[in-house]
Amino acid sequence: MDNSVLFYIMGGSAGIFVVILLIYFALKQRMGKSEYKRIQRLQEGTKSSSFSMEILYQKLYMTYLKIPGLKRYILKLRRRLEIIDIEDEYKTRRDAAKILSRTLLVVIPVAVLTIVIAHSNHLLLGTLLLFELFMIDTFIDGMVDKIDNNLLKEQIEFFSEIRHAYHEFNMVEEAIYQVSQDDEKNVSKQGEKIYEVLISDDPETELEKYYDIAPNSYLKEFAGVSYLTKEFGDRKVDGASLYLKNVNNITQEMQLEILKRDKLDYVFQSLAVISIVPVLFLEPLKNWSVSNFDFTSNFYLGKGGMIVQILLMILTFLSYILVKTIKDNGSTQVSTKNTENPWQAKLYKVTIAKKIIDLFIPKKGTKEYRKTKDLLKDSASKLKMEWLYINKLVLSLATIVISIVVFGYLHQTAIDYQYTNPTTDYDLIGGLSEKDKKKAEDLTKLDNVFLDRFRGKHNTTIDQIKVAMQYSPYYNDVEEEEINTAAERVYKKLQIVNSENLKWFELLLSFTFGIVAYMAPTWILIFQYKIRQLEMEDEVMQFQTIILMLMRIERVNVEIILEWLERYSKIFHEPISKCVNNYEAGAWEALEELKNEVSYQDFIRIVESLQAAVEKIPIKDAFDELDSERDYYKEKRKESNERLIARKGMIGKLIGFAPMVCLFVGYLIIPLVFIGLTSMTSSMASLS
Repeated sequence: MDNSVLFYIMGGSAGIFVVILLIYFALKQRMGKSEYKRIQRLQEGTKSSSFSMEILYQKLYMTYLKIPGLKRYILKLRRRLEIIDIEDEYKTRRDAAKILSRTLLVVIPVAVLTIVIAHSNHLLLGTLLLFELFMIDTFIDGMVDKIDNNLLKEQIEFFSEIRHAYHEFNMVEEAIYQVSQDDEKNVSKQGEKIYEVLISDDPETELEKYYDIAPNSYLKEFAGVSYLTKEFGDRKVDGASLYLKNVNNITQEMQLEILKRDKLDYVFQSLAVISIVPVLFLEPLKNWSVSNFDFTSNFYLGKGGMIVQILLMILTFLSYILVKTIKDNGSTQVSTKNTENPWQAKLYKVTIAKKIIDLFIPKKGTKEYRKTKDLLKDSASKLKMEWLYINKLVLSLATIVISIVVFGYLHQTAIDYQYTNPTTDYDLIGGLSEKDKKKAEDLTKLDNVFLDRFRGKHNTTIDQIKVAMQYSPYYNDVEEEEINTAAERVYKKLQIVNSENLKWFELLLSFTFGIVAYMAPTWILIFQYKIRQLEMEDEVMQFQTIILMLMRIERVNVEIILEWLERYSKIFHEPISKCVNNYEAGAWEALEELKNEVSYQDFIRIVESLQAAVEKIPIKDAFDELDSERDYYKEKRKESNERLIARKGMIGKLIGFAPMVCLFVGYLIIPLVFIGLTSMTSSMASLS
């Protein structure tokens, strides 16, 4: 290993140790203040003398809140966890601090390693550190998803115990209360909340409030079925309790969902990280290639290699975003952003900005406006029309500015290469010896003297360079042929240095990239819509299960079924919501409009059955085939999930491994082969 690398590793380790010591002394000093002393006096006799991780996580939570960079992540974690750890502030803080601490234990060493590997390439270093911010999101999402998956598995056992308790008490609320006494489980807190809803003075209102904070749709279904059973009573269907049959249906849905998530997690295991890892190998591959094949230095250390690096970084960024979008396994996703007053809304309130943005937003009533509005709905985006166009304009402007800066950086890279590359008059398949390298570096320094003298003078000729060399102290007593060779070499370098400036077509390319960036948010919405289409069949089958639970409960009508479908729908939420709003004006007409707005055939059959139940036949007769063919639909659901996972897996692997393939093919193999063949051809021609 190179001594400089060892030096950086040791320096980084020492730096981390110093930071830990500073944090320790800062916490110690903080704890010595009067407020902490007062708390300690209050705690005397109530706390154990041994070290407690619980207390440590509580202190870390408060510390993270005071650190600007980490405050965002701890609040994001809190918003997701406080729904799972319902009304348990202590546990929410503990879990948030635990997850963020574990994430930092992984990310900080990776950051140190990144600095050691890419310290000489500032562009790559900045990009890698930016990617590590995305890695924090990946780890956090993974750990929260794991908690949510554990909650689902607890619900399986919870519902099983509900069955036994219901047989004993024959009362819904008492059965839920009895099973919810286990304080160690997250699902017990949800059970206690549902119990409080059922015994409240206004259970219907409280139930609507619970729907807003329930961590998953299965607890919503359970709470709704429990409420309907308590209000309208239970009944026997085929000699069994209808309530318990519905609980069993929900359990089967959860079992299918757990299997689906486990398979998705297995298929997408580490794909997000794999899509990022290739960027870490850019600098090592470049150093290896240049040290072993000297003829490749012109590519890797010059403008061409930098362009390929930038393209690989962009590809990696896109791959990471798309893999995360595809992987979405259906777990509870709570918006952690300020959706009421985000930065877009604040910017839109500025008068000048509003006037500029309004110029780009299509006019209401136009085809473009309706098309964009429908796309926002179909992709389930939380963005408003104004916010979308703010994103488009800001991203476009940022891309133009960054592109111009990058073009300037590329020109500077090409100039620096001419000033720093060891000068030889031949190509080598291999590296230079120490003696030859020293000689080449000295020759480069000598050339730089004349480059500095004539740099910026575009009308310089070879003869002028020769005259300057002849009268310089560096070329005394040197033959004219050697001066001619040196002058030609410097002239070639000078032509490159003087030509490396921002050109008109690069400005044109920057604006072209800006147009592409302007369209990117729309393309992302289209991609999200296409991914959602893959899950249409799964959502319709969930609708069938909901109808199967409701259709035999007395006093349940078509409007109640539509309200339930609206509550649990994602892909078909907008048309169902519109149908519910128009239902009072005319049930048949509202359902007919719903049928015309969707194109998925299985969902259209459900709507037609609802139309039949409005005027002609009872609900249980309209959906009788759901009960009689329950086993068939269950097997079909399994097969549908298998196909969905296979499709997502194929797309995810294709996108996730794209940066790795492009790294080895586009950054290593093709340059080595192409430059090697060109250099060999040139060398053979020189020998001839």
